[in-house]
Amino acid sequence: MPFPLGPLRKATAKPAAHVDPQAKPHLNDDGHIDFHIGDGEHPHNWSNTRRWYITIVTVIMAMNGNVSSTILTGSTGSISEEFRVSEVAAGLPTTMYLLGFCAGPLIFSPLTEFYGRRRILCSTFIVYWAFTFLTAWPPNFGALLVGRFLAGTFIAAPLAAAPGVLLDLFDDVDRGNPMALYCGASWVAPAIGPVISGFVELKKDWHWGIYACLWLGAFSIPLVLTIPETHSPTLLTQKAVLARGNGHDVQSAVEASRPKLLQIYKVALTRPWILLFDPISFLLFIYLFVVFTLQFMLFTIYPIVFRDMRGWNVGVAQLPLTGLAVGAVIGALIIFADTERRRRKARSGKELLPEDRMILAMIGGVGFPVFMFWLCWSAQYNSVHWIVPTTGGAFLATSLMLIFVAALNYIIDAYAEYACSVLAANALGRSAGSAAAPLFTTQMFTALGVGGGGSLIGGVATLLAFIPFVFYRYGPTIRRKSKYAAAEPE
Repeated sequence: MPFPLGPLRKATAKPAAHVDPQAKPHLNDDGHIDFHIGDGEHPHNWSNTRRWYITIVTVIMAMNGNVSSTILTGSTGSISEEFRVSEVAAGLPTTMYLLGFCAGPLIFSPLTEFYGRRRILCSTFIVYWAFTFLTAWPPNFGALLVGRFLAGTFIAAPLAAAPGVLLDLFDDVDRGNPMALYCGASWVAPAIGPVISGFVELKKDWHWGIYACLWLGAFSIPLVLTIPETHSPTLLTQKAVLARGNGHDVQSAVEASRPKLLQIYKVALTRPWILLFDPISFLLFIYLFVVFTLQFMLFTIYPIVFRDMRGWNVGVAQLPLTGLAVGAVIGALIIFADTERRRRKARSGKELLPEDRMILAMIGGVGFPVFMFWLCWSAQYNSVHWIVPTTGGAFLATSLMLIFVAALNYIIDAYAEYACSVLAANALGRSAGSAAAPLFTTQMFTALGVGGGGSLIGGVATLLAFIPFVFYRYGPTIRRKSKYAAAEPE
C-alpha cells in the first residue's frame, strides 16, 4: 500500500462506523455500492464540529505553506551578505519556492484522486517539513534554491487539495464560509511572513525565519495526522472492501472502472490545458493571474514605500503589511454575510445559479482599481500619513479576496465534474504570476514610481472589472454554449 501511515491511521477525526455485517449494502442504479440518504459515513453528514475541525486543520496546513512562501522576503539583506549575491538574486529563494507551487499540483493532484486525500496530505506535509529543515543550513546558495523549490513542490499538494477537502465536507450552500476561512489564510499568512523575517533581520539573520517555519510545522504535524479520509470515491471503495469481507459481492464505481494511474495522469496533465481556453475558465485565469501577481508584488512594494522612501528600519517597514491581514478578515466577514444571504435564499425555494457567486466578484472588481490608486498615490508622497496607504492596502486586500473566493466557487459550481481540472490550470497561472512578481517589481516601481506603477496595475484592473458583470448577466448563456460547463436545462 503506497504512503502507509500504520497505526496512526486510527488516530483520525473520522466518526466511528457502526456497520451491521448482515445488512445489505446500498447500491445505486448502476449496481455499485453507494451512500444511502442520511448515511453517517458520507462526509456531508458528519457533525458540524467534526467538519469544522478538519477545516481548521486544513487551514493550518495552508498557513504553513503560505507563511513559508514569503518568510525570506524581509531577509534579502542577510541572504545577499552570506552568499555574496545581489539583492535581486537574494529574492530567488522566494521565486523558487513559488515555482514549486506550479510543479506540485501537477504531480500530486492526480494522486489524491487515485489514493485519496489523507495519504497524500500527510505524507507530502511531512516531506515539506523535512526539506524546510534542510534549507535552514544549506552549504551554498544553489542548495538553498533547490531546497526551497522542493519544499514548495511538496507543500503545494496540501494547498491544491484543500479546496477539494472543503468540497468533500460541505454542500454548495454551506461551502462559502469554510472557503472564506481557507482563502483568508491565503492572504493573512503571506502577510505574516515578511513581518517575521523583517524583525529577525534586525538582530539575527534569514536562518531564523526558516526556524519559525520549522516550529510552526512541528506544531502542525500531529494535527495533520488526525485528518481522516474525506474523498467520497475512496470512502466508497473502503466501504466495498469491508462489505466483501462480510460476504457481500459488491464493488464501488471506481473499482468497476479500474482507472490506471497512468491514465489518470494523462487526463490530469492534458485536460487542464484543454479547459483553459473555455471562455469562463480563460477569463477567470487572466483575472486571478493579475490578482495573485499583485498580491506578491505588494511584499516588494511595501518595503519600497516604507523602508526606502520613508527610511523606516527593515522590521518596522514590514508592519503595514498587517493591513493586508486586516483586509482579509474584513473580506471573510463579508463572505460570511453572503453565505447567510444564500442560505436564506435557498430556504425560500429560490434557485441558486452559479452566477449568484459573481456578486462578491463585482464588489471586489470595482474596489480593486479604486483601492490600488488609493494605495499607490497616497504612498507616493512621504507627507501623507502612513495610515492612509495602509488603509488603502487593507481594502485592496479585501477586494482581491472577494474576487478570489467568488471565482473559485463559480468555477466549482459552473464546471461540476471538470472543476478540478479548471482549478488546476488556474492554480498554475496564479503560482506562475506569484513566482515572477519578486523578479520585476523593484525595477518596475523604480522606473515608473509608486504612483505610476500602481496606475498601470489599476488600469489593468479597471479593464478586468467588467468580467464578473458579464458573467452575472450572460453566464447562463455562456455556459449553455460551453462544451464543459454545466448548463441549466432550457
